[in-house]
Amino acid sequence: MTAFDEWQLELHGHRVIYRIAGSGPPVVLIHGMLNSSRHWERVAARLADRYTVIAPDLLGHGDSTAPRGDYSLGAHAAGIRDLLAAIGVDRVTIVGHSLGGGIAMQYFWQFPERTDRLVLVSSGGLGAEVSPMLRTAALPPASWLLAAASDRRVLTAVATVARRLKERGSSKATPLEQFVRALRPLGQPGAREAFVHTLRSVIDVHGQRVSARDRLYLLESMPTLIVWGGRDNTIPIAHGHASHAAIPHSTFRVLPKAAHFPHLEDPEGLADVLGEFLASTRPASIDSDEWRSIVSRAPRERRIAAA
Repeated sequence: MTAFDEWQLELHGHRVIYRIAGSGPPVVLIHGMLNSSRHWERVAARLADRYTVIAPDLLGHGDSTAPRGDYSLGAHAAGIRDLLAAIGVDRVTIVGHSLGGGIAMQYFWQFPERTDRLVLVSSGGLGAEVSPMLRTAALPPASWLLAAASDRRVLTAVATVARRLKERGSSKATPLEQFVRALRPLGQPGAREAFVHTLRSVIDVHGQRVSARDRLYLLESMPTLIVWGGRDNTIPIAHGHASHAAIPHSTFRVLPKAAHFPHLEDPEGLADVLGEFLASTRPASIDSDEWRSIVSRAPRERRIAAA
């Protein structure tokens, strides 16, 4: 398998981890909550023969530090911009999964001149609906439950049960393995607090608080691919269909074997769809004049008469 090397740099006084593989036009892979750059490894391996694949650990995730600070979509997008600048990368195709999809869109809103293409994988930020588990996790008492569930002894016990069930061929092993994989990172210093701050910046008891639906028209000149797991029970596939209809010239693909984590559940299928999209589209080239023209097509401002 192609090496997906881990690198470290200090950015604004904080340790930032990223992984990189291959050579060619740069493609940035942004993970979602309770994931990290390492979860993109099998996708990166299939793209690395034609592209430079870069996957950061977002602050508060993976092996990057978890400072007390801003975990909003805009802050994450700016952090990725600064990471890319530090390693000498200017323009990129940006791919985001779940929370990472919201960050990828925010990256485009903030830095359209630095974006070649946009890919949204089972993306957040495209509608209010989200699984009850995530809505519950955003409630204040959930912090105590997360602390108990992410205890090393608890996770070790659950992992042992999952292993024994798997040896017996039981399908009940899979959700237990996913539970351990999701919560193990929360044992790192500051990671649980960072997760809670990140979650509450986009989700509350009513569902997703942040929506890009009012500005999807801005993607009219941006090659956009939307990919969804056909078995996704975390974010409805209807969000993908509606966004495809709202984004001019966008492409929509469904991966039937995948649920909410296509990069883990069907990495070969996702990599093939990504490769096809990259090969069949030309990078966008949006300068300040074109961006002004696109934005000006929104409902025009009206002068308010003096009282």
